[in-house]
Amino acid sequence: MQPDRAPEDVPAAPVAEILVVRAREGDLRAFEELYRAHHRRIYALALRMTGDACRAEEVTQEAFVKAWESLPGFRGESSFGTWLHGLTVHVALRYARTERRREARIEAAGDLSAYAAEARRALPETSIALERAVAALPDGARRVLVLHDIEGYRHEEIARQLGIAVGTVKAQLHRARKLVMEALER
Repeated sequence: MQPDRAPEDVPAAPVAEILVVRAREGDLRAFEELYRAHHRRIYALALRMTGDACRAEEVTQEAFVKAWESLPGFRGESSFGTWLHGLTVHVALRYARTERRREARIEAAGDLSAYAAEARRALPETSIALERAVAALPDGARRVLVLHDIEGYRHEEIARQLGIAVGTVKAQLHRARKLVMEALER
């Protein structure tokens, strides 16, 4: 889904603008309405970025906390939804960097492949095979695939956000696509 597109439950532009103005003035109820209107879309983005429901909840919560704190600086140059989308991507990437640092300090407990196999078994048969394949990707490959193929970011933007070379982005994207195709062929 493109950041500019809004699901049906997102308020119409004039209503959303009024809610944003009221929220910027400290109206918590207006912000709650914005939260209700955008929560599912932001959670879906966070889930694609993290590949884990628990982490996605944390990222979603952090994104809305950050949105509330940053709302006075929101200039309205884009829609609130677009601004919130970008903020969520930033929070998810920061969360991933924090996780990598934490995991570097703590020895990994257990084999992650067992977790991935359990997650695949736990999903109902009617689940979308593509979502399972994306969720099973290694973190770096999954982030690049989600940002490029699902969210529509360019290679250069992804490289800048992740702090890696453009060539690395392209290599990880190629690897992610290959792994997804292999998973779908099984």
